[in-house]
Amino acid sequence: MVTYLFTGLFTLLIGYLVYFEGVLREDVINNPYNSRQETFAEHVVRGKILASDGTVLAETQVASDGTETRTYPYGDIFAHVVGYGTHGRSGVEALGNFSLLTSNAFLPERITRELKEEKNMGDNLVTTLDVDLQRAAYAALGDQKGAVVALEPSTGKILCMVSKPDFDPNEIAREWDNWNSLKSEDSVLYNRATQGLYAPGSVFKVVTLLEYLRENPEAEDATFSCSGSLTQGEYTISCYGKKAHGTQSLQKAFANSCNTAFSQIGLELDLTAFSQTCDGLLFGKNLPVPLPYSISSFALKPGAGDHERMMTAMGQGQTMVSPMHMALITSSIANNGILMEPYLIDHVENYTGDLVRTYRPKTYGALMTDVESQKLTEYMEQVVEEGTAKTLKNLPVTVAGKTGSAEYSSDKSKSHAWFVGFSTEEGRDLAVCVLVEGAGSGGEHAVPIARVLFEVYYGGR
Repeated sequence: MVTYLFTGLFTLLIGYLVYFEGVLREDVINNPYNSRQETFAEHVVRGKILASDGTVLAETQVASDGTETRTYPYGDIFAHVVGYGTHGRSGVEALGNFSLLTSNAFLPERITRELKEEKNMGDNLVTTLDVDLQRAAYAALGDQKGAVVALEPSTGKILCMVSKPDFDPNEIAREWDNWNSLKSEDSVLYNRATQGLYAPGSVFKVVTLLEYLRENPEAEDATFSCSGSLTQGEYTISCYGKKAHGTQSLQKAFANSCNTAFSQIGLELDLTAFSQTCDGLLFGKNLPVPLPYSISSFALKPGAGDHERMMTAMGQGQTMVSPMHMALITSSIANNGILMEPYLIDHVENYTGDLVRTYRPKTYGALMTDVESQKLTEYMEQVVEEGTAKTLKNLPVTVAGKTGSAEYSSDKSKSHAWFVGFSTEEGRDLAVCVLVEGAGSGGEHAVPIARVLFEVYYGGR
């Protein structure tokens, strides 16, 4: 009996060691608190980080005296997504640290270098990032605070990620104390694309619409009367600019981003079902995102009052969401309801370009049915065709989208500008989320940025 017990324990131990080597080893070594990373750095020159086309985004320059300097040729442009490697690590520098400090150079070369007590060359990370898209998003956002995210819905590849205010990672050593002394949400080191939480405004109407369609199979026949505002009890909800939309269908109300129509919808919804829909769209849940992120929130509970119901249905109230989360929801709509896990590293190669490891797209799961995604797409196409994003109508590809203007203070004249949208051009799809802090109307300030991305991605066709 004792022999069987020890044999079983030994078998379990061997199994765990195999599992550790095959699955856990890289994550454990990549942990920022693991001191082994410094040991690796003593023997390996940190590898390069490359864009999808091979453009160098980060590299280590070695001086004649052996001094190593990590440099970032694009400076601020890729700051948050590529990250930094001094005073800790962030972005891809942290995500791929293990590979960057591992050398898969030709074995005889490695042995020769070790015998000479010379460092080996670390592996290179080839990312999913598109240089043209990243540069376009960075320039289009200008000196405004905010974030831009672009994904490939069919694979989950992160093609660009911009956050402003930004920083030059080449200056991280000199400026660290200044940058790190600010509150996180005010710091240039803060990645607004994944960590920023904002009231979603009217882009949340995509979620409200989904719930309304789920509860009401005949909802498309519904009509709404808009005089520019809706009063319920002591509370009044107004449309943007107090514009009166008149009598309109559900599709028209969505295209016009009519607050009064969606406030009426909010009064009708089953709050338990609404909460379940938001739960299924990952509000209050962990996101399959490779970089540090904040968890979005949906606070509307059964028994909520009329004002809270109306505000939440139109994207105000206590709901908070990150640009990356909205990009994921948009991406799932574009991909027939299926969310692909977003990823940043396409493959690892040694310093001479030989393939070491490839990362394949992974399916996260269905956030909605194919029928639901097709219906939402139809409604979002109407936003571009005749609604608040019609400045995208004459692009060479069909775009579906939703604008948003989210109030964030007691001053009703101040609002964040949002846009979420996608094109499903065969073989080359793109989902975009734009958030501009305090800019005003999404149609006026976020849509033009999105337009630039679509134009660059599709080459002006």
